[in-house]
Formats: sequence, structure tokens, C-alpha cells
Amino acid sequence: MSRALSFYEFFAGGGMARLGLGPAWTCAFANDFDPLKAATYRANFEDAPAHFHEGDVWAIEPAALPPHADLAWASSPCQDFSLAGARAGLAGGRSSAFFGFWRLIQALGEAAPRAVVIENVSGLLTSHGGADFTALCQALADQGYAFGALEIDAARFAPQPRPRVFVIATRAPPAPGLTGESPFQTRAVREAHARLPEHLARRWIWWRGAAPAARNTDLAALLEPDDAVAWRAPDKTAALLALMAPQHLAKIEAARRTGARQVGAVFRRMRVENGQRVQRAEVRFDGLAGCLRTPRGGSSRQTLVVVEHGQVRSRLVSPREGARLMGLPDGYALPPAATGALHVVGDGVVVPVVRWLAEQILEPLLARQAAAAAE
Repeated sequence: MSRALSFYEFFAGGGMARLGLGPAWTCAFANDFDPLKAATYRANFEDAPAHFHEGDVWAIEPAALPPHADLAWASSPCQDFSLAGARAGLAGGRSSAFFGFWRLIQALGEAAPRAVVIENVSGLLTSHGGADFTALCQALADQGYAFGALEIDAARFAPQPRPRVFVIATRAPPAPGLTGESPFQTRAVREAHARLPEHLARRWIWWRGAAPAARNTDLAALLEPDDAVAWRAPDKTAALLALMAPQHLAKIEAARRTGARQVGAVFRRMRVENGQRVQRAEVRFDGLAGCLRTPRGGSSRQTLVVVEHGQVRSRLVSPREGARLMGLPDGYALPPAATGALHVVGDGVVVPVVRWLAEQILEPLLARQAAAAAE
């Protein structure tokens, strides 16, 4: 590209969207209200003092935004859309932060970014029977944007199932090569589109994008050496196995029988059995971890089991392993405390997913618009 593209990163967290966009992009403004995430952002980006604003998005004045950014990226708080949250929708406390961001875009008027990406959990598509998604689309339309959505599971890029919705909006029509079929136009996306009123459906864009190459890493490939991590005592592992239903114990036994080292991810659920709620541990040996969560959204640390030489050992996922599951480089500076580090990474966006969006849609979209403006 002939020039660096500029962007705003709202609800930036540790700057994972910035990392995914890459060095061809310049961050003009970033914000987050969480002190731990803000400190992590500053620790990883030396230019942060020039553009990072720590505080509530509602406290930001429009004049604080540098004009004429190419893109606004917003990963607004998702708890009210998540299955782990209260499903309060756009009217909910945390998710109302979206409107704190959107009032700034409105205030920019014609100087607003040419493109917007809004990232959230998949519940955004169905919250309140689709009314919240319709409200979001209406907000975009009112500011002159056309839009479309993709639902991308990070498991296509990293060994972690993490489905997220990316609403991509533009003020200028996209080139024909950017529209068409995509593997990420899921059933949920198509149904959300079908629920839109006609005046919004007319503004819909079916974003395309080549399917990513097959993922070539699994959970085991991201783990730290056995002698560099703390393992649970045998009685703790036995207690974990005691929480497993027969079908999951059978998976452990099948792993033993292979004779090879097998790495599994364990997550705990409450199940109803014989009318009683019981805690169960469930294991998977498909090369994927569970979806990383923050302490607010469920378990802050996942458990691993390693079956080798007929023995079963267990331990917690380390912060560095959690960072790798998000696609972060090993040089990324994490908070020193494990809980804090996993809070930052578990509340972020998977870096390779952002890179795919940038390569497949955002960079060609904005380059074409810049070329058209120069003609």
C-alpha cells in the first residue's frame, strides 16, 4: 500500500486488534477503561503515550479524536450478549458502552472513518430476538454506512474454539471482488440478515473472503515444557477424574491405550442428572483447548490432562499458553499475576482472525476507495 492506514481502536484491551492489523496500520487513537488492560497496552506499545486514553468511553470528548482515520475498530464489552452473561442486550449496562463509542463516530460527521468493524460474541445476532442486531444496523445506516457480518470461529486459525461476529461497515461501495460467498456467512448470519426490515436489508453487503489455510498447530504444540510448569498432586488429578461421567473416563482410557502422549483440555460444567445439579469435568482430545474466558465470564484458568506411559497428570493452562491460544507472540508482555494475565488475554480478539480480515477485506476495501478518490 502506498501509505499507512490509520485506525481508532475502541475498547482496545491489550491491543490485540492492533497486532492483527499489523505494521501497515497506524493507531491514531486507542482507549480502554480497565487499568490492568491499559497498563498492558502501554507495556507493549511504546507509542502509547501519544494516543492511548485510559477511561470510560462516555468521558471522551469528540475533540480528543484525531480526524480522518480510515477505520474504527470497536470490541465493545460483550457480557450482555454472551451466553455466560445476563443477555441484557444493547440496553444492558456494559454493552451500552457501544453507544458511548457510537456518539463519537456520529460527532465526527463527514470526517468519520470510511470503514467500521464491530466485534462481539455470536449472541449479538440473536439478542432480544434479533432486535439488538437490527438496532446496531440502524445506527450504522443512519450514519451512511452499508454493512454485513461474518461469524468467524477462531478454531480455523488457532487451537481454540472462539466464535465471534464481525460487523464490517463501509461508506463507499465495495469492489465486486470483495462480495460473494464466504465460509463465514453462517446460518446465524443468514438468519440475522433475514430478520432485518427491508430498508436495512437493502444496505446489506455479503462480504466474501478466501477460506484460510488449514490450521497446522494443535493445543499440544503451544504448551510449555513439562519441567517448566507446575503439575497438580496425584490426589488432585484423581479428584478431577472422579468428576468425569463414564463417557469421558472412556476417553481417558482410550488415550491410555494408544501408548502415545495425549494432551486433553478439561472444562467443568453443571449438569442435571436424575433431577440433581452436579458438577462434571469433561475432556476433549481433538487438539483444541476450550474457549478462553475471563474471571467474570466463567473459569479464568483451564485445566489440561496429559496421558503418557499409562499415567494421567493434570495442571492449569499457563498465562503464556493462554496468550499463544490468542495468537500473541511470545514477546508480548503479560501482567505478572496469572489471574491478571488471563483476564487480559481471555477478553481479547484472536490476532490471526484480525489479520485475515485485514488481508481479505479491510486493506483491499480501503485501498480501492483511496484509489477512486485520487482519480
